[in-house]
Amino acid sequence: MSEIKKLAGQTLWYGIPTIANRFLGYLMNLSLPLFFAQPAVTADLTQIYAIIPFLNVLFTYGLETAYFRFSKEEDPKKLYSTLSISLIGSTLLFTAILYYFSASITRFAHLEAHPEYINWMIGIIFFDAISTLAFAKLRQDNRPKKYAIVRLSSVLVNMVAVFLFIGYIPNYVQQNPASSLVFFTNKNIGIGYYLIGNMAGSLLTFILLFKEFKQIQFYFSKVIWIKIMHYSYPLIIVGMGGMINDMLSRLIYQHVVDLPQEAAKHELGIFSNIYRLAVLITILIQAFRMAAEPFFFRQKGAENAQKTYARVMKFFVIACCYMFLFISLFIEVFAWFFEAINKPLWVQGLNIVPMLALGNIFLGIYYNLSIWYKLTDKNNYGAAITIAGAIITIGLNILLIPTYHYLGAAIATFFCYFFMMMVSYYLGQRYYPVPYATKKIIAYMVVVCLLYALHKTVLYFLPHLWLGIVLGIIFIGVFSMLVAWAEKKELQALRRKPI
Repeated sequence: MSEIKKLAGQTLWYGIPTIANRFLGYLMNLSLPLFFAQPAVTADLTQIYAIIPFLNVLFTYGLETAYFRFSKEEDPKKLYSTLSISLIGSTLLFTAILYYFSASITRFAHLEAHPEYINWMIGIIFFDAISTLAFAKLRQDNRPKKYAIVRLSSVLVNMVAVFLFIGYIPNYVQQNPASSLVFFTNKNIGIGYYLIGNMAGSLLTFILLFKEFKQIQFYFSKVIWIKIMHYSYPLIIVGMGGMINDMLSRLIYQHVVDLPQEAAKHELGIFSNIYRLAVLITILIQAFRMAAEPFFFRQKGAENAQKTYARVMKFFVIACCYMFLFISLFIEVFAWFFEAINKPLWVQGLNIVPMLALGNIFLGIYYNLSIWYKLTDKNNYGAAITIAGAIITIGLNILLIPTYHYLGAAIATFFCYFFMMMVSYYLGQRYYPVPYATKKIIAYMVVVCLLYALHKTVLYFLPHLWLGIVLGIIFIGVFSMLVAWAEKKELQALRRKPI
């Protein structure tokens, strides 16, 4: 159990900057209705942030996971140097290619009015990709505190830039039109300051990781590189498929929905805002992955490793269930916020948030389960599962979005992640059996869904905000009592054993 406490502690350290980053992103998006009355204004930003994850997968091509996988088999310095040289060289090449095709990307994303967005996007991707292995080294060396400091510093710069250039300066210039700050109120930039702030944060990250870059030696092993490429190329497919499943609905929404361009942009802005309400579960998943991936590889071959993986899965699902309850039971509070600031257009579609949140729990479980093919070097299976999920995502989005709009996109997300979770569980138990507490996990998920359904039913007949908040607190307390009763022995063991 001490391993689980250590993993939980590292997840917290990795989670602090991840939570801060995501919370900042959501806070900035919550502020969008304060700056922009029409959701359509945010559609261009949504397009950019739908493209970036696909390019990040291509730029890093699985090197991060490969670094963890081979860190015990190869000389750490030689491995780090070889992979870093490969990453730097490929990043320079891919960046040049992006600049060459920037005009085509601009047309595809319907960004003809703001082609500079693509250039800022390329800058973000460049610095983020270059920093990938430096961050991986911090994780592998068990240095979550520096990881957190660097991430938080980047977040802070991003936050200051956004609220300074979109919030404070425009209001100040409006009251003081003769001020020299009028230079920064160029209306051609507008919401583009989100991207400028992001690029500034990525640049700062690159600078703060200078010590890790100094450890790169002028050494490149062709033998190590070929071995890594053989291991990691399926991970590119896994990553691309994962991005299709996660981002495709927002990337193609304007292209498949049967609406005029402005109406399509309006719905895309709303759908992106809705999607971010499920962000708490995504935050937990990302924070967990930061700590869990090197943890799982270190546990490989240890006594009772499978039992440790099973315990990790159970507590992870419990944490996700709390996130689901928080999101679904207090969704009316988000609706109240948008109504309170007199921006009713942003309330549309909140009813699909619980479905998206539950789908993201399936995704989190899948990430836990996926350790079987990474530990057994069967990444081709992971690629096949992800491709199948991507086919489901593409098919359902094209089929459902024209008729059901963002509800169709949510249905596609839900069934894609459910399919991937089930297939990965079946194959994992065949090739690398882990004694997961399946009955308990299913029971917890059923209970939280029933609590949400009961909450929704009561509010249907008695639609009062205060009642929804009180019931939400009570239902979270009920679930906590259930967990305390069902996990009494495990929780006592966690409290007794030191980290």
